[in-house]
Amino acid sequence: MEEQSDKTERLREVSRMVKPIISGLPETLGGTNLQRQMGELIDAQNEAWKLKLKKIYEEFIIEMKELEASDIDLGGGGCDGKIWYRIHGFKNPIKTEHTLSKKETDILLLNLLVPYQRKKLFSRQNFDFSYTIKQEDGLDQRFRADMYYDMEHLAMNMRRIDNEIRPFKDLELHPEVAKALSLKYFQYGLTLITGITGSGKSSTLDTIVDANNRSMEAHVVIIASPVELVHEPIRSIIRHREVGRDVPSFKEGAIQALRQDPDIIIIGELRDPDTIMTALEITDSGHKTYGTLHTSSAMESIDRIIGEVPVAEQERIRMRLADVLTCVISQKLVPSLDGKRVLAKEVLLATPSVKAAIRNNNIGEIYQMLMEGGSQGMHTLEQNLKLLYDRGEISREVALNQSNNKKRMIKLLDPTAVDKLNTMVG
Repeated sequence: MEEQSDKTERLREVSRMVKPIISGLPETLGGTNLQRQMGELIDAQNEAWKLKLKKIYEEFIIEMKELEASDIDLGGGGCDGKIWYRIHGFKNPIKTEHTLSKKETDILLLNLLVPYQRKKLFSRQNFDFSYTIKQEDGLDQRFRADMYYDMEHLAMNMRRIDNEIRPFKDLELHPEVAKALSLKYFQYGLTLITGITGSGKSSTLDTIVDANNRSMEAHVVIIASPVELVHEPIRSIIRHREVGRDVPSFKEGAIQALRQDPDIIIIGELRDPDTIMTALEITDSGHKTYGTLHTSSAMESIDRIIGEVPVAEQERIRMRLADVLTCVISQKLVPSLDGKRVLAKEVLLATPSVKAAIRNNNIGEIYQMLMEGGSQGMHTLEQNLKLLYDRGEISREVALNQSNNKKRMIKLLDPTAVDKLNTMVG
């Protein structure tokens, strides 16, 4: 109850602090014009006021680690004046006796940005940025943030970046897959880490970068939007280039990287045809490249790469992808029986058979190759979910709900179930 009272008082203090600004705003202003006026009034405040308001917000994000919260959301009509945390996959509001109005949250959020950042927000009506706070232990705590509009008022999601890198062995990858991910064994090739938003792609990529950083003398260029975890050089040079701050785009960052003598190039997101084609080209030039995609399976990832380019270019891209692809890891974070989340994944290695299937546009054959490729480290998402179920880490319901191929999942959980179902239908 005392903790709830403390949070309530923080929100009341926000309301008290921003009241004079709100009272000075014309009633007729709305949308970006309203926020521009707010920004000017914020800039007119003294530094002590700005710092105090920022510190109140930072107290909420500092508490995320203790609560095991991955995300914080606030602002706009959608949050109903409350602050929300995502804890182990579920979003719930903080219980307080005071809520913030939309205008109060607008000012709280605008105060986190410097003038040039606000300018970008107003022009695009969306702004991705990184946020860092100093902690008592001397380590920086970093966050990835997205500020945007919700019915003419500001809203924001901020994700906590874990400073602790997951050990490579915790990915539980087959030795053949581990070799494919290592610069020590493969000096070139494209690896895709895929999954929906919040599936842990960045964490997996950080683990792979860290493993290479510890095992090889090399030069790693990371192009991200924004930069999340910052890697300290161990055996490798590690460059962090943030889109919008250090480089104008993913594509331009990748092209520039070729002139920087890299061994590994990390492209944070293959989000458009130009970036995808650039990734294929730089890999084809003899570099080891990693990128992420918002896809839920290995086959969907291959289809997405090919489908993103114009039809006239697809045959050429299909051939190039078959030449350069090394590995695809498609993953999800699924609810576990201990109330947390566990990593489930599908792993594809670009074997000669897989490459032939891509060249011949027989992507549908790859699922069978995944199912039968266990000796090489390959497996489907459904096979991995079955393994987690057999270990007692997830429930049967979760295994079924999180699978991409429900019929195959049922067959794995109960080999006679599909036959029974077909008999009943017949």
